[in-house]
Formats: sequence, C-alpha cells, structure tokens
Amino acid sequence: MKYALGPILYYWPKQKTEEFYQLASASSADIVYMGESVCSKRRAMRHNDWIAVARDLASKGKQVVLSSMALLEAPSELRNIEKLIDNGEFLVEANDVSAIEMLRQRKLPFIVGPAVNVYNADALNVLQRQGMQRWVMPVELSRDWLSKTLQDAQDLGIRDSFEVEVFAYGHLPLAYSARCFTARSENKTKDECETCCINYPHGRQVNSQDGQPLFVLNGIQTLSGEKYDLINDQASMRDLVDIVRLSPSGEESIEHLESFRRRNQEGQSNYPTPDTVNGYWHQIAGIHHSD
Repeated sequence: MKYALGPILYYWPKQKTEEFYQLASASSADIVYMGESVCSKRRAMRHNDWIAVARDLASKGKQVVLSSMALLEAPSELRNIEKLIDNGEFLVEANDVSAIEMLRQRKLPFIVGPAVNVYNADALNVLQRQGMQRWVMPVELSRDWLSKTLQDAQDLGIRDSFEVEVFAYGHLPLAYSARCFTARSENKTKDECETCCINYPHGRQVNSQDGQPLFVLNGIQTLSGEKYDLINDQASMRDLVDIVRLSPSGEESIEHLESFRRRNQEGQSNYPTPDTVNGYWHQIAGIHHSD
C-alpha cells in the first residue's frame, strides 16, 4: 500500500503551512494532497504559493495532487476551480461534481475525493469513463461495503482501471453547510467572519452535555469529535485498498504516518490508539471503537 497526506482541512497561516510541507517533503509519504478544500475566504496561501510548494514536493519525489473545494457558492469560486484544473502540471482531486465536469470537458484524468457521494459500482463506472483514475471512498462507509462494491466493479470489468484510497486517520469530514458555524460561534456573520477560523488551528470542539467530544467545527465544515484511526485495521485492507490517507493536524500526523507504515510492514502487535474511533470501517456506529 501507498501512504498519502490529505489536504490540510484547517486554516493555518502561510508560514505554518509551508513549514508543514517542508516536513512532508522529508517524510515517507508517497502522495501529498494540497490546496484549499473548505472555504474560499481562506487566502493566506494563494494559487501561486500552492504551485510553488507543489513543485518543491514533486522535486523530492512525491506525487502531488491539488484538491478542489467541496462546496461551491459563487461564480468566483468556479473561476478558482477552473484555474486549479488548468494548472498544467498536477493531478486534481475533485470534491464537487462541477469540478468533475470541467475535468471531463478537458479530457483530463482526475481523482474523485471523499466529499463526492459515490456509493455503488455503477457510479464508479460512469466516473471511470469520464477520466477517474483514483477514488477516495466516502468516510462513513465500511470495509464490507467496499468489498461488495469492488466485486461489483469487477463484474463490470472496471476494477483494474482505478485506484482505491481510504481516509484512515484524522477527524472525519462529515458535512458541509452554506453557513459558517465557526463564525456563528463567535457571534459573527459569515460575510463578516474575519476568517476567525484561523484562531482554531485544530478546529473548535463541541461537546455533548455530558462532556463527550461530539463534533469539531471548521468553518463551513463539520468534523467528527474524535479522531478516526485505522492503523490496526490495515491487514483488512489488503487486496482492497491501494492508498491509505492521513489527514494533517500538525507534525504528529507525519509521525503517525511513519507508524502506519511500520505497523503494516513489520506486522507488530496492535498500536495503542487511545481516544480514537474506527466504527465506520467495521459497519457500526462511527463514534465507537472496535478491537
């Protein structure tokens, strides 16, 4: 299996973002995703900044993928997606159907991100004919569901025409809304948010009334309250999953990527995973952990 660092979902200052990718360039990650995939108001990194970082990572032997936004609300955002797609150098991860259509029109290969609701082999068949090279499974689906879907894809004769990637570490992106919950939590309107999400480099945690972590607010994105971690489930991915994705939250994410690789290669005993969940992979409630 290959290992990927997903796009940074949080809003970090430009210097912190660049420092993270310097660490990523020295890591064992095979693939690095980058770009703003949550909110177009986050402009600490401009298009040319992303391209410069992408070129540096590519020079270090990483496959670089530019990720599109998952929720488009304005013509200016469509223009930004078009600019991303027309970069001329790097693959694009489409997290919205409009991005898929632009890529199809240009006859460019692409990756279908986890924000696109793809739940069966027939949908994969359509996307594969449009240019899909890799599919990132929606985060709420299970190993059994993936196995059945890939068997259906085999029956359609398309299983070997695309790679399969699974989100395996980090707070799960569960939902997107036109409303900005981080701004609302500070009694700000979305139009006058002052990009306050930059004050929460790991999102803003929301607990239940009994104190259990329930969600993490990240601008217009709602994440799971607990981190998802499939480090001890890699054996069950064999013959199904080509790429394991870790979602960045800082330097520790890169360290955990190395632990993922060691756990897979050395077959060591279960890695300790306190305060994490893996329920979706096991077809149980996502908030639970299965040994």
